[in-house]
Amino acid sequence: MENKIFTVAVIGAGARGLTYTKYMAEKPDKFKLVAVCDCDRIHADHYAETYGLDKSLVFYDEDEFFEKKHADLLIVSTQDQDHVRHAVKGLALGYDILTEKPISDDPEECRKLLEAQKKYKKKVLVCHVLRYAPAFRKVKELLDSGVIGDIVMIDSIEQVRYYHHAHSYVRGNWRDTKKSSPMIIAKCCHDLDLIQWYAGSKCDTISSIGDLRFFNRAHQPEGAADRCVDCKFKDTCTYSAVRLYGPEFKIPFRRHLCKDLTVNQEEIDEALRTTQYGVCVFASDNNAVDNQITMMRFENGITANLRMTAFTAGGGRIMKFYGTHGEIVLDEKERFISISPFGEPEERINTKDLTEGGYGHGGGDSRLVEALYGELIGEGSAGTTLAASIESHLMGFAAEQSRLEGGAVQKIVH
Repeated sequence: MENKIFTVAVIGAGARGLTYTKYMAEKPDKFKLVAVCDCDRIHADHYAETYGLDKSLVFYDEDEFFEKKHADLLIVSTQDQDHVRHAVKGLALGYDILTEKPISDDPEECRKLLEAQKKYKKKVLVCHVLRYAPAFRKVKELLDSGVIGDIVMIDSIEQVRYYHHAHSYVRGNWRDTKKSSPMIIAKCCHDLDLIQWYAGSKCDTISSIGDLRFFNRAHQPEGAADRCVDCKFKDTCTYSAVRLYGPEFKIPFRRHLCKDLTVNQEEIDEALRTTQYGVCVFASDNNAVDNQITMMRFENGITANLRMTAFTAGGGRIMKFYGTHGEIVLDEKERFISISPFGEPEERINTKDLTEGGYGHGGGDSRLVEALYGELIGEGSAGTTLAASIESHLMGFAAEQSRLEGGAVQKIVH
């Protein structure tokens, strides 16, 4: 099994699908990309051209794609509401599965996928990539070493960054929770997964509050147009699509406006005139919250809180761990881990020294692919198996129910 090369098919040839296959293409002794399916012909054809796929294995219709098995492994990188349907179809054909997070926004769908995995006896890994990122793994190592004693409390903040929130959760695919997932699942399932992993216990109770405070009609400036290209504030508004997607600002999401995911300003300008990405953030059809606080108690007594906010200049998580004999801080933006045992000097680790190559998600994307190969050949144990990943989803479902009920405490049903 050591020299086995696994063939790979992808359904969903967007940004995330291309990310994982990029790293797989760098390992031709382990993976071979052979098939793709995407309802967007331009995305599918671009993917096929990038990896030199046979035209007979390029699909634009999922029913045709799932008529038979095309590879050993299926990457499911479609929209949130499609993950379980595609994964279950893949399992029935005999694929092992790598699925993007979140698994689903429905607890029954999560259980359905788990039942399908048991039935077909195949492997399913979830892309909770931060568990594989060196900085986050280092924190786990430090906590497990007992350097700060027993964990009492975890404090975490998810800084979405103002333009990221505007792109993804006001204008983008995750703006409408009826079509995707609520923010606590769509954005914060990484955070819930990390907190649960660090706590080392199942969550007992959870409560949450949050709302859509700012990105609504009530805050649209008087005289503003509903599309940024037509607006008199297009050159001054903080959230102007003309500014954010323009050649000077160069936010990393500009490529999402282009059909083949390359950066073409002409295509970007056309998208601003015709697509959702050019709509005023105060006139969109969004309903995702822009701030939320979630509080947790785990079965082992550890407590935790998670704060998500759209209103930060920079991105990255800040996590603080309070123990009986010290504290640890991980600052993703400032790129450090500090260890402060009580009564002793602080030790500081530069997290840039832990990650080579500048890989996505702090090195998590590439290391997930490495862990996946180990899982497929039966060596090592990937941390984000389906069974392990469902726990954080159950927490997210309960947190959203609590938010909808004004913060009422929810008991987690495992």
